[in-house]
Amino acid sequence: MTLDSEDRNPGARAEALPRDPGIDLLRGLSIVLVVMHHVGLRIPLKAGVLATFLPRWCLDALIYNGTEAVFIFFVISGFLIASHSLVRWGSLAALDVRAFYTRRAARILPSLLILVAVLSLLHLVGARDYTITRASQSLARAILAALGLHLNWYEGLTGYLPGNWDVLWSLSIEELFYLGFPLLCLGLRRRRVLVPALLLLALSLPLTRAALAANPIWQEKATLPGMAAIATGVLGALLAAAVRPRWTWLPGLLRMLGWAGVVAVLCFESWLWPRLGNGSLLLLTGGTLLLLLGFHWRPPVQRPGVAFGWLRSFGRLSYEVYLTHMFIIWPVVRAYKAYGGGPRWGILWYLPALAASWGLGWLVARFLSTPCEQCLRGRLGSIQPPVSAAVS
Repeated sequence: MTLDSEDRNPGARAEALPRDPGIDLLRGLSIVLVVMHHVGLRIPLKAGVLATFLPRWCLDALIYNGTEAVFIFFVISGFLIASHSLVRWGSLAALDVRAFYTRRAARILPSLLILVAVLSLLHLVGARDYTITRASQSLARAILAALGLHLNWYEGLTGYLPGNWDVLWSLSIEELFYLGFPLLCLGLRRRRVLVPALLLLALSLPLTRAALAANPIWQEKATLPGMAAIATGVLGALLAAAVRPRWTWLPGLLRMLGWAGVVAVLCFESWLWPRLGNGSLLLLTGGTLLLLLGFHWRPPVQRPGVAFGWLRSFGRLSYEVYLTHMFIIWPVVRAYKAYGGGPRWGILWYLPALAASWGLGWLVARFLSTPCEQCLRGRLGSIQPPVSAAVS
């Protein structure tokens, strides 16, 4: 999950497409759900004090929506990447392949390479929770899978890797999509051909996911369903750039419907699944798309509310928190098992895990990913958006 904001680079014409607080809020919610999921798998809430006050569906919503949160990320990522490309080059058919790949590499590679190097070192010294132990797996093969953008496929064949490696499955899907994205845009060129192709991919989500039911790991991390969610976001960006709704009430209605779809899946999937099956994920990606359009078309927000500022701050650091949060969760889980006093008060360990995950993400962004991104874009000659680029 990269979920870039191009305005992180002062030289990237941030004024052309400023940060949207609604999008930051949505991806902040998503990354918090991912962290809660990875804590919840190891420190359960159902046997804790919260079970006395909250219904089962609420507890499940807090800790069992990690996969769903990643699909929300995919849609947002497709929307942002396509939106920034439209602003920068005017149309996807005019996309500059070199500049596009340069920006992606500058954003992704520094943190990814350092993470893989750190994980490799921890494996070699036999660090607990970081050592690859399955007979069917090896360090060399895990490195190749992580850097070769097929770690999800590798896990589907051999089983789960240790947690810090496992989070890279979604990055494999996303970056594989963006390797082909410029070629797809330039190859098809005409919107009347590109849009149906993206629509077909977006709507294939329930079918491709259902076809993989025999392998739960591969179904959870499969490439085509993830790409379908990203394609949904790209379609949303094309629609947002092409349409300027005249009805002032429309953005609010879209946000309301979008939240209804997202909340329905996050909170009531156990009820939806027997009725919709894998179609519930299509409801999730569709709801996310409506939210993004509602955020995009609403009047500019001069002073966003402060109540959820902490959640938006998670959204701004989503990539860094996603890559590094397992470095926090493992020590928290070990401390809980040693000093936690049992599952009843396990909830008390969630807040430190979230706060420390944010803190580590901030440090990585401040001292690694942002400086490296700016440096690489300068050295690799990243092209600035033309003056005539259409402004969203």
